[in-house]
Amino acid sequence: MPKNKGKGGKNRKKGKNENESVKRELVFKEEGQEYAIVTKMLGNGWVEAQCCDNVKRLAHIRGAFRKKVWIVQGDLVLLSLRDFQDDKADVILKYTADEASSLKKYGELPENTKINEGEILGEEEEECNFDFEIDDI
Repeated sequence: MPKNKGKGGKNRKKGKNENESVKRELVFKEEGQEYAIVTKMLGNGWVEAQCCDNVKRLAHIRGAFRKKVWIVQGDLVLLSLRDFQDDKADVILKYTADEASSLKKYGELPENTKINEGEILGEEEEECNFDFEIDDI
């Protein structure tokens, strides 16, 4: 067998994620755009998002985001609305937790919006207390 002469595999080729430390300018919505919270991951680059105008839309994650920006359930995203399809949109930006809280401070988001608090929408943790003994079973 030939001797390996390379200096690493695919993880080395990808490089380090250097854009985490870079502080970017806060982007506000414009005409034809809407803030939304991802409610469900559908697969194949599609998500279900609850927009701030109380409309559920199917949103497509554009190609530049597919493997570079990971979008999960509960994330705040900026959608570009489609003129020809009201129930579909395109994800053009994902907000970090700091940016989402800044948007809430500026009054861009409704007050009842839950943003990146580590909990999945619709699921709340409840304590379950069972009183039984091993002998009862």
